[in-house]
Amino acid sequence: MSGAGHAAAPPVRLWSSKAEREHYENSADLFAIIKSAEKLEKAFQRDAVTTAEYEAACSKLIAQFKTVRSALGKSVADVESFMATYNMHCPYARQRLLVSGMPATIEHSVRAASQADNAQAAKAAAECTQFFITAMDALKMNMVAVDTVHPLLTDVVGSLNRLRLKGSFEGLEKIKQWAATLNRRSAADELSEEEVRQLLFELETAYNAFHTMLGAG
Repeated sequence: MSGAGHAAAPPVRLWSSKAEREHYENSADLFAIIKSAEKLEKAFQRDAVTTAEYEAACSKLIAQFKTVRSALGKSVADVESFMATYNMHCPYARQRLLVSGMPATIEHSVRAASQADNAQAAKAAAECTQFFITAMDALKMNMVAVDTVHPLLTDVVGSLNRLRLKGSFEGLEKIKQWAATLNRRSAADELSEEEVRQLLFELETAYNAFHTMLGAG
């Protein structure tokens, strides 16, 4: 007798088109990025990685996350639902990727002790001034896409934190809030005229307060 009755079943394909294949691959990438971010955050909390190593790796993961989320588009409009679907309990990754959008070292002013000398403080003040000006100029020139504005705000937040200003600085908290708001939006989104006007006002207010604090120091 022939073995025809035991012919192997045809392989099962997960996709039927190039678009479906890209969707599955991007979904797999998103899963991996979220898991990696969770592990990195825990490693940083346990001092298993240096500040420099953490910041470089985290910045890369955030950039990859934004790229993959943009590629997935409407097919994965809600990343939190995606995480729930795949039973991903990753609270630290959620905070870093979906809420903050910047490394903890930038958000919370964590830095190496060697950066605390006067020369570095003077350099940080100069950088902060430049970052403020760059962000305000971009808005004035109508460069208002989320993927343009968010990195500029992250630069301002990071430079302000590196200065370790005495006391609380309301301007810093407002800029953090803007960065977090933009982080939840699509990279291709653009700020409305009203949003641009408000953000520019708050940047200018923070910039003036920043220079007042420097003068008082």
